[in-house]
Amino acid sequence: MSKFLWKGLLISPAVLAASLVVSSTALAAEKPVEIATTDQAHQLPLAGAATEAAKSETAKPETAEPASLASKSTVETIEKESANLYEGFTNDLIAPVVEQAKTPEVAADLGETKPAVAPANLSFEQPVAEQIPAVAPANLSETQSATTPANLSAQEQISQSTEPSAQPQAQSNVLEQINQYSAEDSSSENAAGQVTSVSQLSDVRPTDWAFQALQSLVERYGCIAGYPDGTFRGNRAMTRYEFAAGLNACLDKVSELIQGGSRSLATREDLASVQRLQEEFAAELATLRGRVDALEARASELEANQFSTTTKLNGEVIFGLAGIARGDDAEGREADRTTAFGSRVRINFDTSFSGEDLLRTRLQVLNLGAFSTENTKTAEGELRFNVGPFGEANNIVALDALLYQFPLGKSTTVILEANAGAADDFVNTVNPYFDGDGSYGALSNFGTRNPIYYLLGGSGIALRHQFGEKLEVSLGYLTGDPANPTRGNGLFNGSYGGLAQLTFKPSDSMALGLTYVNSYNLITNTGSNASNFPQRLGSFGFDSDSNVPVSSNSYGAQASWQLNRRFAIGGWAGYTNQRILSNLGTPTGSVQRGDQKIWNWAVTLAFPDLLKEGNVAGIVVGMEPRVTSSTNRTLPEDKDTSLHLEGFYQFKLSDNISITPGLIWLTAPDHNKNNSDLVIGVVRTTFTF
Repeated sequence: MSKFLWKGLLISPAVLAASLVVSSTALAAEKPVEIATTDQAHQLPLAGAATEAAKSETAKPETAEPASLASKSTVETIEKESANLYEGFTNDLIAPVVEQAKTPEVAADLGETKPAVAPANLSFEQPVAEQIPAVAPANLSETQSATTPANLSAQEQISQSTEPSAQPQAQSNVLEQINQYSAEDSSSENAAGQVTSVSQLSDVRPTDWAFQALQSLVERYGCIAGYPDGTFRGNRAMTRYEFAAGLNACLDKVSELIQGGSRSLATREDLASVQRLQEEFAAELATLRGRVDALEARASELEANQFSTTTKLNGEVIFGLAGIARGDDAEGREADRTTAFGSRVRINFDTSFSGEDLLRTRLQVLNLGAFSTENTKTAEGELRFNVGPFGEANNIVALDALLYQFPLGKSTTVILEANAGAADDFVNTVNPYFDGDGSYGALSNFGTRNPIYYLLGGSGIALRHQFGEKLEVSLGYLTGDPANPTRGNGLFNGSYGGLAQLTFKPSDSMALGLTYVNSYNLITNTGSNASNFPQRLGSFGFDSDSNVPVSSNSYGAQASWQLNRRFAIGGWAGYTNQRILSNLGTPTGSVQRGDQKIWNWAVTLAFPDLLKEGNVAGIVVGMEPRVTSSTNRTLPEDKDTSLHLEGFYQFKLSDNISITPGLIWLTAPDHNKNNSDLVIGVVRTTFTF
């Protein structure tokens, strides 16, 4: 298409004048089209004449009618000059060219190279926009009246089918596309510089296919300029605004030549060139027209059937097949070897009002029960994608995550958690390839992330601030039951967790996180029953339905290092000082105030793209939370050490389907060597859409 335009400009100004005569016939019945140009920083480099013409247009209070009159005057002048000029030319040479120019299809071929979506009211986005008469077929105008015939453009159909509230969003998207095309001209350093010879442009060579056309525009007409650094940048994309401004500059030059009475406005060779170019590029123009028509039809269909102009729907479905192959439960009995099959379904509605914020509303259904409830009777080895430790399966659709995040300046992000908030919503857990929140990566709660991150959850506020590219600070406060106004609940009186983390990234392949968590009445729900003692009194023979109040201070260090594209090593260590805040007496015993010291650690090995690109193999070796000591005899300790061994291979069937078989092996379950090793087999299938 661009070849056609450049070669067409090789002809003398009279042919352009003849084109104006024909174009005026097509435009006579239509309203003048107003095209708002972008600001000067985004315009095509033009000669001084074009710039002055654009300025004069801006100064006029009326935009459409004066432009029409000016065009009419120019057309009349051209008609007079052309009538005199073509006397003596044979009709068989001139008529085909004029008739071809009158045909709307030719204009349509050129006009249909417009962007696929261009709102009619772009001028509203730019209050100081310049108004330039458009040389374009009338059926592309979006300022037509409601009685326009059936050949409405795709943009009109789209704008009519879109709700009024969606129009500002569409306009913003189009302006972003325009700015993207002209990003190279966004600074004052790229302002146009006038040249008088094509040899002044350092990046233009005589071997360039458009050299002669460019030479003619620069040296013959003087309506094209270069950049101050002496370059033309011929491969840069051009917007419709720049095209309009450039065409206007050349037409001004043609008008000057006509008024000056220049001789030899057109020759027989020029007219023959026009006809030859039309015939030479007829196939290309027809193909381009077909492609544009198809794209416009698809865009119209998508616009008419889209879910929302501000909200995107996405989701995931997990099918889980799991069972205990062998081993004892926490009480020393043989674990039930029942195989279970269940699912987890999540539907996310992600809404953005500015393009930089996010309102997430998630609906979730869980029906895969927990092994810890009746089978293993310990939180060790619990799966990440089931109902959670000691939970009961159900098929109830419930509101899960509800959060809104938005930027505060260039380096800070604020996250408001309204429901089911978690640490990974606002902090980097420094466990790539493993922390997929059950959807991908590790299969168990323990293998997903350092257990101290589970010591906060619910509703609250968090923020994340970047200090350059290598340092990040994350802060968060989440409470368990903020909507309950009763005593011992609410935003500050109920259970809560507060987190602060410093994340350091010396390179793209390495990360280190230092974490502190202060919590009240929360446990990790991983590790032994002793580490979850405040809510597992029954496991130690205490006949009570009550929980003892507890507070904790936890410290963690996480690291990850990807040595090469196919191997990464990582791990963490965590320490928790858990304090029982009050005494508790039961018919079967009593609990005294005191402290428990709890440790956990893990080493992770990841093998990305193993056997096939997109696949991941992972190994986790570690110790789930274990009570190493306590300050009094009424608080339990773990005398032995259990190791958590986990391996999985995530096989990517397609971009939307993956299958992950895996194995979890617990030595000395519940940190008790009297219990035989527990082996859990899992097959997880994840569907995303």
